[in-house]
Amino acid sequence: MDNTYLIPANTKKGQLIFSIFTSKDLILFSSGIVITIILLLSVGTDELLKTILVLFPALFCSFLVLPIPNYHNVLTFFGSMFKFFTRQRIYKWKGWCFYESTNEDK
Repeated sequence: MDNTYLIPANTKKGQLIFSIFTSKDLILFSSGIVITIILLLSVGTDELLKTILVLFPALFCSFLVLPIPNYHNVLTFFGSMFKFFTRQRIYKWKGWCFYESTNEDK
């Protein structure tokens, strides 16, 4: 053997529910569905605009848990994007020569 280690492609999927969802994803999705069902029972859906507004919580939560490549789902992508735009992007060097002087007139 040439000292290489190959990680199986499905190692993370075995930890997920239905190989796609985390428990947080299912809670978010089910809460959107429950809110939509409650709104369907309480609000009349005789107009198209009302129907779209009543279905919005389920559609929005479904969009957030939709799997996308290179991220777990859309919610994870938005979280990463938010962290990128709100965190410090000027990285300070803390390597092996951090405390050495950098004067060039010596």
